[in-house]
Amino acid sequence: MPLSESTVQTDLRARLQRLDPALYPYQGKYLDRGGLRYHYLDEGSGAPVVMIHGNPTWSLYYRSLVEGLRGTHRCIVPDHMGCGFSDKPGDDGYAYTLAKRIDDLEALLEHLGLRENITLVVHDWGGLVGMGYAARHPERIARIAALNTMAFHIPPNKPLPWSLWLVRTPLGVLLVRGLNMFVRVTGRIGAKRRPLSPALRAAFAAPYDSWAHRIGVQRFVEDIPVKHGDASYDEFTKIEAALPKFAKTPILICWGEQDFVFDLRILEEWKKRCSHAQVLSFPDGGHLILEDAAPEILERLRAFLDAPARQSAPQTADRSA
Repeated sequence: MPLSESTVQTDLRARLQRLDPALYPYQGKYLDRGGLRYHYLDEGSGAPVVMIHGNPTWSLYYRSLVEGLRGTHRCIVPDHMGCGFSDKPGDDGYAYTLAKRIDDLEALLEHLGLRENITLVVHDWGGLVGMGYAARHPERIARIAALNTMAFHIPPNKPLPWSLWLVRTPLGVLLVRGLNMFVRVTGRIGAKRRPLSPALRAAFAAPYDSWAHRIGVQRFVEDIPVKHGDASYDEFTKIEAALPKFAKTPILICWGEQDFVFDLRILEEWKKRCSHAQVLSFPDGGHLILEDAAPEILERLRAFLDAPARQSAPQTADRSA
């Protein structure tokens, strides 16, 4: 039996409609995950393109790609638990760890019967979630598009930014869950070339309207492993170790260079580990690179999807936009 929306989710939909009906004209579907609603978009038909968002965004982030690709591809866009239209349980109802999020994605794709020719599009934490799934099922992955994200441990030359350290402190909890500062600041500084309009900032923030509903935002930052023994350290290690399995898988990297978290040191790590990847880099782009450069990325992504799914030999293409 299909799951219905809760009162909270219905209210969220109404608020988005009041902001701008054109921003999110999707109804979405729900997968039952042990009594929790796991929301996802399933738009279009054709070869599957699975788009995995990060923190503190949600499926709204991929609206431009959904609109541009659903005429030729099946676009699957989940909201992580604690994000978007998905439920936002307390710690007693859900383990907010990377492994659990990979489990959710795996369950969704199994539910949809998607087991081959999958293109992953990943951003921010979506890189670890999506590549965690890919590490479990490398034979199912046809292509990978990475947007300001990572699929490995933080490089030694890249310390965790002080702002993320702050979020992991008691004061940070008050700022994130009490004042919604993580979402508000990301909305203000995440896009550089095309800053978000007030309506779009409000739309991105809409699911995170209370202390309880910001738990996922907080837990994502707390789940970043910085040492052995951290909850997701071993999961990061597995994902990093699996990267050589994709040496002949086409990879497209689209990068906003003005991202202070996923900065050029992270991009260089991608190039070192995936030397065959195509790179489309935007010197004036920020962390929310799809907000800054959706037309250019969509154009390149269409060509990327039309190219052969496997390469006979590594190829390098590095161009700046």
